[in-house]
Amino acid sequence: MALTDAEIIGLESRAEAIRETLITMLVAAGSGHTAGPLGMADIFTAFYFHILNHDPKNPEWEERDRLILSNGHICPVRYAAMAHAGYFPVEECLTLRKFGSRLQGHPERLRLPGLETTSGPLGEGLSQAAGIAYAFRLDGKKQRVYCLMSDGEQEEGNIWEAAMFAGKYKLSNLIAIMDRNNIQIDGMTEDVMPLEPVADKYRAFNWHVIEVNGHDLRAFIAAIDEAKAIYEKPTLIIAHTIPGKGVPEIEFDYRWHGKPPTHEEGKRFLKEIRTMGGKVPHEYA
Repeated sequence: MALTDAEIIGLESRAEAIRETLITMLVAAGSGHTAGPLGMADIFTAFYFHILNHDPKNPEWEERDRLILSNGHICPVRYAAMAHAGYFPVEECLTLRKFGSRLQGHPERLRLPGLETTSGPLGEGLSQAAGIAYAFRLDGKKQRVYCLMSDGEQEEGNIWEAAMFAGKYKLSNLIAIMDRNNIQIDGMTEDVMPLEPVADKYRAFNWHVIEVNGHDLRAFIAAIDEAKAIYEKPTLIIAHTIPGKGVPEIEFDYRWHGKPPTHEEGKRFLKEIRTMGGKVPHEYA
């Protein structure tokens, strides 16, 4: 069923609230990644508030979908989305990267219920997701496995081993989402190690490929629906996103890949996010 305009507005408001929480927690931590998490706020909102079959009050529910985060360094956006979805209090986000916190700088599965894997080294998530999807297929289970990964980690060989495996075993219960924001820690992806034509590469491995604006919630959710209808092929959704989305002064600037805002920058960034999202009512926040 297509989403109504009111439902889209509600999701957009959730995404704005998640971006605000992101900035607040990064300022409090004094370290962490800014550009990627801001760019993925819309997609995490879509997952935790519309797409996933999950239960925040029962994170280990056996029938839940699995959401694998391969590029673990953008975990602040996952933490913020989980908190707003009810996995833990939003106030706990302020403990990001603090000693003893459940909210580690990279996700640690055993610390926080609701995390499926411990991620840090890039390139591993797609293999983990493919393995889980294959196990579900063998067991006759109907859950879906979603794998979020960066474009920069497509430079890792492990990714392509997983792509071959998923293509061979026709894992239609696996949907991968690539954050195609075109930046990595050392610069633009096409300068560091060109990826294009990345869609054709996945098609050559027997994947169904969809390209979409990652900030268009209606279009992204429609892409997920299309992926669910594909029979006997895994699907890759290439989500074109803007790193630093919502804060115009840092958008597309790779130097914000792994840099947090200062207190003064944080105040300014929050004002920019609220200005950009000012058309959205806040009763959903």
